[in-house]
Amino acid sequence: MRTFNRTFCLFVAVIISAWTFTSALKIISRAEWGARHPLATRPLRTPASHVFIHHSDGPTSSDVKSGSEIVRSIQDCHMDERGWSDIGYHFLIGGDGSIFEGRDWRNIGAHVANHNRKGHGIVFLGNFMEVAPTEAALTAAKDLINYAVKERHLRPNYFLKGHRQMGFTDCPGDRLYKIIRSWPNFRP
Repeated sequence: MRTFNRTFCLFVAVIISAWTFTSALKIISRAEWGARHPLATRPLRTPASHVFIHHSDGPTSSDVKSGSEIVRSIQDCHMDERGWSDIGYHFLIGGDGSIFEGRDWRNIGAHVANHNRKGHGIVFLGNFMEVAPTEAALTAAKDLINYAVKERHLRPNYFLKGHRQMGFTDCPGDRLYKIIRSWPNFRP
């Protein structure tokens, strides 16, 4: 009887721990933010080797409602103006720490020219040239990356890069780029 109780308690503790970790991410599904259906998808080999950090260079959000509006407008721009099959990023992070699901983990994104097959794109909603993202947004991004490793969407020895390292751009902004340079697995 004692073995059963210990095993059961351990099982419950593991389930609660996993639920707490994933629910703390506040992932807003595509259905919840009102995403359009992708026109096409291409498979990404996972676990991926890279995470690319971006900023949207536009408004930030303070709640799920304003974040959903911004994310829908980004998807409209990517699909209608750029002619892409879907929103380019895998995840979009609002100022309140909400994480909006973009492309599926298993699909190639459209966020870093000539490098999309290598990994996942995470964009912070806002312009971070002169101001830093909120602590809630930074924590959400780190938690999301840790979750990706735990769930085998991302290799444990992944490379973290800012978009500017892959081409001629100021993205993800001077302040955000300075911050991510201190994160684990950042590669110059």
